[in-house]
Amino acid sequence: MRDLYESQRAMRNMRKAAMQRGVIAILDVGTSKIACLVLRFDGPEKFGDNDVIGSLAGQSTFRVIGAATTRSRGVRFGEVDAMQETERAIRTAVQAAQKMANVRVDHVIATLSGARPKSYGLDGSVDIEGGMVTDMDIGRVMAACDVPDYGADREVLHAQPVNFALDHRSGMADPRGQIGNQLNTDMHMLTVDAIALQNLYFCIKRCDLELAGLASSAYVSGISSLVEDEQELGAACIDMGGGSTGISVFMKKHMIYADAVRMGGEHVTGDISMGLQVPTATAERIKTFYGGVVATGMDDREMIEIGGNTGDWEHDRRTVSRAELIGIMRPRVEEILEEVRVRLDAAGFEHLPSQQIVLTGGASQIPGLDGLASKILGQQVRLGRPLRVQGLPQAATGPAFSGAVGATLFAANPQDEWWDFEIPAETYPARSLKRAVKWFKDNW
Repeated sequence: MRDLYESQRAMRNMRKAAMQRGVIAILDVGTSKIACLVLRFDGPEKFGDNDVIGSLAGQSTFRVIGAATTRSRGVRFGEVDAMQETERAIRTAVQAAQKMANVRVDHVIATLSGARPKSYGLDGSVDIEGGMVTDMDIGRVMAACDVPDYGADREVLHAQPVNFALDHRSGMADPRGQIGNQLNTDMHMLTVDAIALQNLYFCIKRCDLELAGLASSAYVSGISSLVEDEQELGAACIDMGGGSTGISVFMKKHMIYADAVRMGGEHVTGDISMGLQVPTATAERIKTFYGGVVATGMDDREMIEIGGNTGDWEHDRRTVSRAELIGIMRPRVEEILEEVRVRLDAAGFEHLPSQQIVLTGGASQIPGLDGLASKILGQQVRLGRPLRVQGLPQAATGPAFSGAVGATLFAANPQDEWWDFEIPAETYPARSLKRAVKWFKDNW
């Protein structure tokens, strides 16, 4: 635990140094595409002491000066599967983005989907020694949290305080400088497979880049796709990518739960490829141009030319009705959404005051998906696009870029994590496991 704490602190310091120099890159390593955005920073804007926790690092204004995407290779379920292929794809994307930005980039912040995320809700309590809450007290109260034994093959990706209570006042964002006797905190901790993390780390190292930060794709997609009210009142972001579907639940502007389903748009494409006996590239084209999940009476009559160049005239001139195509796609999409529903139920999502669900990611663009999702998930569902970011090319403003755009916001305005505070070295307990959303019921 201590090693991890130190390595995360080292990455944080590297990120600060890169931002002071003015340039940093975002790398979204997905199953179907790798996106790289180059950011230029104009320096931190200082806020007053009463700003929310997260102003520690000083918020920064930035603009995107380079952007590139390339087809992903060697990535499965959002995890690096074939090192050399992924390395080549990352180099291609980074070089193209550098060329557009006309600067060299050494430091990147990467996002990670897949890797079997697991959420924990922790809590801790300490007595305030000096009467007034200091940074040191925040470090102490985080160290006092009961950290579960999450296994030697897992790493902590995020560990964020989501709520503070000082004596009997709960729901505080930042208690520093306030008077009280007892400080309590609720913390959300996200662990992922260590191997998936290490593979991504080595892959980026092999590209001669320094890793200045790592974030969960589900988390950053939520930051960019949920509007402020949704983040405040309670909402879930469902990020449907190529190889995995990320789920993040936000409350009071903090992520309180995250998970991932190991299925995405590429599985739908695979079903079309098998069902129609066509190559994957053809299946992808058919899905993009004619796909859907809700059949109407018209779809029986709308015929789609499959096309092909096998040389077998009969085989290459085949047609299929749109209703048949929908019949192939719908079961897989339903399966993904059913799995998402199971995860949201496990998170206690129905206990949140507002239960808005936002669909984003490349695979969320299938026509009719929002209607089907609201049936299966039983909540209000809307399609989400990432926030507009200064300098972002038009081609990178769609739902497929929610993760990449979210990572730019994460880079510029990082939320406080465990490793931003001095934590007493002797307190690294591994005791009991707490229910992920239990603190929410107790505090709101």
